[in-house]
Amino acid sequence: MHIQINTDHNIHGDERLAEVCEELVTSTLAPIASRLTRVEVHVKDMRGPKGGEDIRATVEARPEGMRPYAVHHDATDITHAVKAASKKLRQRLEGEFGKRSLHH
Repeated sequence: MHIQINTDHNIHGDERLAEVCEELVTSTLAPIASRLTRVEVHVKDMRGPKGGEDIRATVEARPEGMRPYAVHHDATDITHAVKAASKKLRQRLEGEFGKRSLHH
């Protein structure tokens, strides 16, 4: 599973940020990782310096042989936003994988 991290111009996307995001995504999606070819994480600061729940993490996964799925979560910090979005995505994909196994 290849993981790509993208940030907007308000967030400094350094190596440490990439490491943290990759760790969160890898650990959260571990149960379904073998079925994913690629995961993209997009982190945006929606309001800039105004603050508040303004960090949006969008996590998009490309499961083998299926269309891409994406979810987002808004939070006050990057770690929480990425972790919550990853959890949402795992739940959604596990549901989709379950439906597909019932049909086969």
